Amino acid sequence: MAHSHDHHHHEARPDLTRNQDLVLKTLNGADAPLSAYDILDRLRDDGLRAPLQVYRALDRLIEAGLAHRLESLNAFVCCADAGCHRRTEGVAAFAICSRCGRVDEFTDAEVGDRLAGWAAAEGFGLERTTIELRGVCKGCREAR
Repeated sequence: MAHSHDHHHHEARPDLTRNQDLVLKTLNGADAPLSAYDILDRLRDDGLRAPLQVYRALDRLIEAGLAHRLESLNAFVCCADAGCHRRTEGVAAFAICSRCGRVDEFTDAEVGDRLAGWAAAEGFGLERTTIELRGVCKGCREAR
């Protein structure tokens, strides 16, 4: 079975461990943010049993810019723009629909620049920025 897609995945990120790769694939295949326990449930058959295994993998993926944690939901999504970890200025912003749970990710360089500017002026060592917008998505608003 030739998985050309998977093969490409590994070339781009040879630094991912098996667990990290599994967790990333699970996030990739999900249509909504997943909690660590959701991920654990989906990976039980792959031999992941301990929440710590999942949390470690998630931490690593977030550091690498491949995944994001949505603080308000305590859930995780894979980064829509896989290149965002190379572009530290681009701030990841997530619009979360309180009705259907849909999450849209977008990056805004202007907001990123302003935040980076503030951080520089304050001598704050910025590691990552996640902006969350809560509201009702277009689909839900039009369905009323």
